[in-house]
Amino acid sequence: QVQLVESGGGLVQAGGSLRLTCAASGRTFSSTVRGWFRQAPGKEREFVAAISASGRTVYYADSVKGRFALSRDNAKNSVALQMNSLKPEDKAVYYCASAPVPGNSAPTAATDYNYWGQGTQVTVSS
Repeated sequence: QVQLVESGGGLVQAGGSLRLTCAASGRTFSSTVRGWFRQAPGKEREFVAAISASGRTVYYADSVKGRFALSRDNAKNSVALQMNSLKPEDKAVYYCASAPVPGNSAPTAATDYNYWGQGTQVTVSS
C-alpha cells in the first residue's frame, strides 16, 4: 500500500505563487509516475501535470503551461509542483497521484493512477 500526503496549499492573491509537495510512504515502488490533478466545486477532476518515473517526460495541461513546474526527488520519494502567476480559476483542491509505471511514460488520465492523496486546498483571491 502506498500513502501520499500533499502539503503546501493555502490562500494567495492573484499573481502569487505556491509550492505543493507530495510525499510517499508505505510500500513504495522504485519506478512510479506521479501526477497532479485538481477539482473545483461543481467540476470534474482535471489533469494538471505529470512526470515520468525517469523524470525525462513532463506533461502539463494547457491551462497551466508556462506557469507551473513539476519536479521530482527520487531520493526523498517526493514531487513538487511550483505554481506561479496564479489565477482565480486555479482555485481547486489539488490531488497527488501515483502509479507503478516505469520509464518515460507519464499518463494524463486519472484512471491510470492507482494511489491518491487526500488533497490540499488552493484558493486564489482576485
